[in-house]
Amino acid sequence: MKPVISSFDEAIQDIGDGATIFVGGFGLVGIPENLILALKRANVKDLTIVSNNCGIDDWGLGLLLENMQIKKMVGSYVGENKEFERQVLSGELEAELIPQGTLAERIRAGGAGIPAFYTPAGVGTPIAEEREVRTFDGKDYLLEKSMTADFSLVRAAKGDKMGNLIYNKTARNFNPIMAAAGRVTIAEVEGIFESGDLDPDQIHTPGIYVQRLIQGKQEKRIEKLTTRKEA
Repeated sequence: MKPVISSFDEAIQDIGDGATIFVGGFGLVGIPENLILALKRANVKDLTIVSNNCGIDDWGLGLLLENMQIKKMVGSYVGENKEFERQVLSGELEAELIPQGTLAERIRAGGAGIPAFYTPAGVGTPIAEEREVRTFDGKDYLLEKSMTADFSLVRAAKGDKMGNLIYNKTARNFNPIMAAAGRVTIAEVEGIFESGDLDPDQIHTPGIYVQRLIQGKQEKRIEKLTTRKEA
């Protein structure tokens, strides 16, 4: 049985200044929004955040940016976040942009215990400067090291008391691989079920990767609302 925490503030209370944190989600889809809000309230500083992107100016990881809590942001997409752009250009924020597939594989490899791998992405670009490049079957590949983090904050639709998780549709993006690659994984779930209630064939993250569960209602904002124009 995994600890089921009753307070989001309690769930993240051992995350201190300087921690490296994986944060699941893609845009605003599948982000652990209540855990992010708890981090803002805790006001921990000098964080290294690894996520696909940094939310928007007034929601998601953008809240931590606004509060000057992030020292380094590692991701693959800047997105619509103007504060991200401002802090990078002013030198207030260190940013490392990684090709999206490479980012995903570095995290997946970290969770699988694989220290490094070769990829063609980035060969012949500034990314490859002073990095190891090897040739396989006549094609050049760049060595990339895997990634792990002190904490992983993930969001799931369902979880059981053994920590098994099921994600809903596109929320199954970076969440599963980040759950596996964090030393401590904290899962924000919409519903917690008894052990055995979830179909084992539908489990996306086995409970062995999860250390804490917390149930909470999400606001689920839409990053950019698009509607069909009337004919």
